[in-house]
Amino acid sequence: MQNYFFYTKNMTVGYDGVPLIRDIQIEIKRGEILTLIGPNGAGKSTILKSIIGQLSLLNGKVQLEEVCINRLSEKERAKRLSVVLTERIHPEMMTCEEVVAMGRYPYTGRLGILSETDKKAVQRAMETVRTEELAEKEFLTLSDGQKQRILLAKAIAQDPDVLVLDEPTSFLDVRYKLEFLSVLQEMTKKKNLTVIMSLHELDLAERISDKILCVKGEYVDRFGPPENVFLPGYIKELYGITTGTFDECSGRVELPAVHGIPRVFVIGGNGSGIPIYRRLQREGIPFSAGILWENDKDTPVAEALSERVIKEQAYCPIRQDTVVCAKEEIDRCRHVICTLTDFGEWNKENKKLLLYAKDRGKLLEGERIWQK
Repeated sequence: MQNYFFYTKNMTVGYDGVPLIRDIQIEIKRGEILTLIGPNGAGKSTILKSIIGQLSLLNGKVQLEEVCINRLSEKERAKRLSVVLTERIHPEMMTCEEVVAMGRYPYTGRLGILSETDKKAVQRAMETVRTEELAEKEFLTLSDGQKQRILLAKAIAQDPDVLVLDEPTSFLDVRYKLEFLSVLQEMTKKKNLTVIMSLHELDLAERISDKILCVKGEYVDRFGPPENVFLPGYIKELYGITTGTFDECSGRVELPAVHGIPRVFVIGGNGSGIPIYRRLQREGIPFSAGILWENDKDTPVAEALSERVIKEQAYCPIRQDTVVCAKEEIDRCRHVICTLTDFGEWNKENKKLLLYAKDRGKLLEGERIWQK
């Protein structure tokens, strides 16, 4: 275990002596990000609360380097672990700066008087999560997203070795999600900060994490780097997905396809068809698509949402038997939509399909696409 900064051994967690998840083995190095994923109610928050000592372990141990966390004094634990859980604090009549300053109390004396070093740490933390303009505002007047950023600043101001976060991006818009996760990544590199968190955003978890812990049932289902977890079909199994699709390669989620005899054939490619596929799904119109190469940006979305995709092998010219299949599909459909504006040498067969559809009066253009 000497190579690992933080680890658990035979950790069993639960409530009132009743085990929820058994024999949890976590091994992470200094400066790594571990993300817990799994269905709602699987026990991710319970694991985090047990790691920080808010819940007593039913078995096993949690170690920071060679020291059991439960042997650390409260003050020493506060210096080494900083925590943001989903429970909201309700500080009365406190400014945001004062709330962030609470993160420095493990370093102050009994009177809680901030030194210049403490004040600078508070300022840096607020700058890190872009909250300087909120410093003088009363905390309870903020939006949920703003409160979350202030609590994150408080945790950062604590200057910990390990940062424990339960759904830290829940109330953040896309800008602040990306900014905050970028800050986390930067801090792990520059300060060797170790991060343990839970996330619902699987695409973000896949991109930022060094290790993933998959929580399902009585035991941890998988633990390892993202490339060993986000394998085809696994997320569907982990979450019990029965409606719609999740693409592990891109993190893309799609709603269920509209089934039935295709009414529209979409000639697309290179991502141009994706908005049309999704609108057809929203409109409840079954469709088919092609000719797409297997590695085209359009292909996974077309496969998720259409009744049929006419495909060609990656890095190969379009074969004539594939063209024949596409023409037969066009003949079966009422209308054709083409989302391509340029046709390269390898894509000339799709241009011929466009002319084929036009000659038969099936091509829809402009507003006619949605008036039919």
